[in-house]
Amino acid sequence: MLKERLTAFSDGVIAIIITIMVLELKAPHEASLGALAPLAPTFLAYALSFAYIAIYWNNHHHLFQATRRVSGGILWANTHLLFWLSLVPFSTAWLSETHFARAPVALYGLTLLAPAIAYFLLSRALIRTEALEPKIAEAIGADVKAWISMAFYVCGVALAFAYPYAAMGLYAVVAVIWLIPDRRIEGRMEAEPD
Repeated sequence: MLKERLTAFSDGVIAIIITIMVLELKAPHEASLGALAPLAPTFLAYALSFAYIAIYWNNHHHLFQATRRVSGGILWANTHLLFWLSLVPFSTAWLSETHFARAPVALYGLTLLAPAIAYFLLSRALIRTEALEPKIAEAIGADVKAWISMAFYVCGVALAFAYPYAAMGLYAVVAVIWLIPDRRIEGRMEAEPD
């Protein structure tokens, strides 16, 4: 199968996920700036979730740019990732609707953990089947960044039941870690001659 079909489908699903999330931002009925204040939790939840979806899209793009072929197993691993990402709008809506209550913060952490695991499994499947360029597979390596992220999510979920804002802080830290450019794949690709 051509990897372009997989990436086009993934791009479409991710675009729909972002569209669904933005629909939760309802315009206030009043014409004052003060009317925007109650929307702050919704906007903050949306902004963090948008950042996460953008991070996944960016990393997915880089990963498949370096992929030579796609198998049935890779298709299912990718679909597994998209399934978990598709739940982010639901947990984001509940999170913002409840103003960061304990259970929604814990569920939000789980809906961040699940795609992290799925993405890790997808990258491992690409490496195991030798579908990735060897230099890129080597650059990914043990993927310490992914393991740290998953550990933060687990800690955030546990922390959510006592300190939901601290848990949200951990989730935000993981986003910042991934927003900082990861030169492992991009650097290796730039080093490759065209």
